[in-house]
Amino acid sequence: MQHEATHATPNINKAELLKELSHIVSADGILHETETMRPYECDGLSAYRQLPWIVVLPEETDQVQRIVALCHEQQVPIVARGAGTGVSGGALPHAHGVLLSLAKLNRILDIDPNNRTARIEPGVRNLAISQAAAQYNLYYAPDPSSQIACTIGGNVAENSGGVHCLKYGLTVHNIMRLEVITASGERITIGSEALDSPGYDLLALMCGSEGMLGIVTEVTVKLLPRPERVQVMLAAFDDVVKAGAAVAAVIEAGIIPAGLEMMDKLAIQAAEDFAHAGYPRDAEAVLICEVDGSNEEVSEHVATIRDIFLEQGATKVRTAQDEQERAILWKGRKSAFPAVGRISPDYYCMDGTIPRKALPLVLKRISEMSAKYDLAVANVFHAGDGNLHPLILYDANKPGELERTEAFGGKILTLCVEVGGTVTGEHGVGIEKLDQMCVQFGALELEQFHAVKAAFDPQALLNPGKAIPTLHRCAELGGMHVHNGQLPHPELERF
Repeated sequence: MQHEATHATPNINKAELLKELSHIVSADGILHETETMRPYECDGLSAYRQLPWIVVLPEETDQVQRIVALCHEQQVPIVARGAGTGVSGGALPHAHGVLLSLAKLNRILDIDPNNRTARIEPGVRNLAISQAAAQYNLYYAPDPSSQIACTIGGNVAENSGGVHCLKYGLTVHNIMRLEVITASGERITIGSEALDSPGYDLLALMCGSEGMLGIVTEVTVKLLPRPERVQVMLAAFDDVVKAGAAVAAVIEAGIIPAGLEMMDKLAIQAAEDFAHAGYPRDAEAVLICEVDGSNEEVSEHVATIRDIFLEQGATKVRTAQDEQERAILWKGRKSAFPAVGRISPDYYCMDGTIPRKALPLVLKRISEMSAKYDLAVANVFHAGDGNLHPLILYDANKPGELERTEAFGGKILTLCVEVGGTVTGEHGVGIEKLDQMCVQFGALELEQFHAVKAAFDPQALLNPGKAIPTLHRCAELGGMHVHNGQLPHPELERF
């Protein structure tokens, strides 16, 4: 994988730009020495690093607007950054650009319990929204595993999901209004606090745009009432294929759980060693299923799902008896990524999405590729909506192992496309999946993507080189485009 080349040349030298920025933000809000900028050289995809030219930390929206206008006038690229928890290289700095950290815009401006909304700045942590709304018995539904640290601005940029996105949707389904600074420094409002807005759905366009179309400075989110009852179940299986089939069976029964997660044996053992959640260490796979709603509805669904799991070959089904046990079961799942980091020098977190019916086949293929590439894989993912997170274990200190890992990861994403899925679910493209975008999309589609980018940012100053590959890059890869659902149906039907 190579970083997409960009050729933006600022019209101003560093000293002059620092002087201009000092008129906008205080001295402690500007970083330009190597030592002070080092923490910003990468996001969660730490295999790729680039020192920014300058880091700026504004404290007010007006400052953001003036910084963007200055950079537009002087042709200086801008990379917006939230908490840096992304794992696709979407916040990788530009060598001759400004790294715009929005961490200090971290105020919850208003909570409206009657309309069940909250107005917040982009640097507010995901979990902090629910904590602030708890006094009204409300919460914010999207809950990425990094919710204790990740910010709502980054969630909008990547259209983040989480373990409850199966029932409650992604970020795009849980926001109503955005305040955005355009590439030229204008402030615009997209969406409204009404149920719908006229015109094109620019709100959906901004979600997942990875900071390439504008910089979000305020978000209005939907809040939900806390359900009357929540119940969590843990089912163990002696075969990952059986666990995958059980996922499809639950959905086929007409039940949409609040969350339906899956972990394989390597992930189970790592999480158990780390979180002591009581997971069965001898299981080949576990499903964590959460059901919420009224007391009667939950009781009915828990009984039905238990029967389905047993019919699909579960060796053990356990139901959390109280809130403490529920929390510890989720702690194991949400700790899976750092837990895997304890058993390997490095790991590469993949992110692809597939139709649920293809889950058993894809798991089997990943296992086969693991043996072929001689790299272990811990599978941790949102099974209910087909969002896979295979964690490929490797050692970056071994020559060639990172390259082999990337090749393996690329094959997994190609497989996702072949069975009718997509190369990303919630982590975005960044610099990580540029080659795989060439797999999923043809020249005409990519041209339209570039046209949208040009409409919002004709000078290509916002997060250049990310998310959308050039047609030249795809041509160099030799026409890798494949059609979704290319695998023959009989191969899927056998599982």
